[in-house]
Amino acid sequence: MARKNFGAKPLSYPQPVWIIATYDENGTPDAMNAAWGGISEENEVSVCLSPGHKTCANFAKTGAFTVSMADVKNIAGCDYVGISTGNKTPDKFARAGFTATKSTLVNAPIINELAVCIECRVKEYDKETCILKGEIVNVSVDESALTDGKVDVRKVAPICFDPFNNTYHVIGECVGKAWGEGKKLM
Repeated sequence: MARKNFGAKPLSYPQPVWIIATYDENGTPDAMNAAWGGISEENEVSVCLSPGHKTCANFAKTGAFTVSMADVKNIAGCDYVGISTGNKTPDKFARAGFTATKSTLVNAPIINELAVCIECRVKEYDKETCILKGEIVNVSVDESALTDGKVDVRKVAPICFDPFNNTYHVIGECVGKAWGEGKKLM
C-alpha cells in the first residue's frame, strides 16, 4: 500500500471547533475560535492559544472561560470569531450573532446560541508553550439539544475542523457502540 507523507504538522481527525468565551474588564463578552484543544484530564481541558489573543488577556483578569461546541446552525458566527480579532473589533461577539448569559459558576459568558458549554476556571496558562489548562466546573446543555433527557448529537450538530483541507464537517452519524464493537473480536 502506498502512503503520502505530509511531514510534521498538526494534522489529525477530528479536531474540535471550540469557541472560547471570556469577559473583558468591562464585562463585555468576547469569543474566539480554537481548534487545537481537548480533554486532558477527567476534569480538565487544554487548549493552545497564543498570548496575543484578547481572550488570553481576559482570562488572565477574570480567571475563567467557557468552551462551547461550534455547530452547523451557527457556522458563520463561529468561523467569524476565528478570523476577526477582539483587539480590533470590540463588538465581534455581537457581530457573530451571539448573545450571552453569565455563568453562575465562573466569571465567563455562556453563548446562548451554542447548545453545549463547558464552564472552566483557569488552572494555568504557559505563554511559552501557549497551553491553557482549565478546570471543568460544569458542563451545561441547552434543553433543545436533548432527547429523553440525554444529549442528542444530531440536535447539537457539532462541527469539526479538517486541517488537511481547511473545511468544517458535521458530526452526528452513529456507527457503533463504544466498549461494545470490540467485544465481537473477543
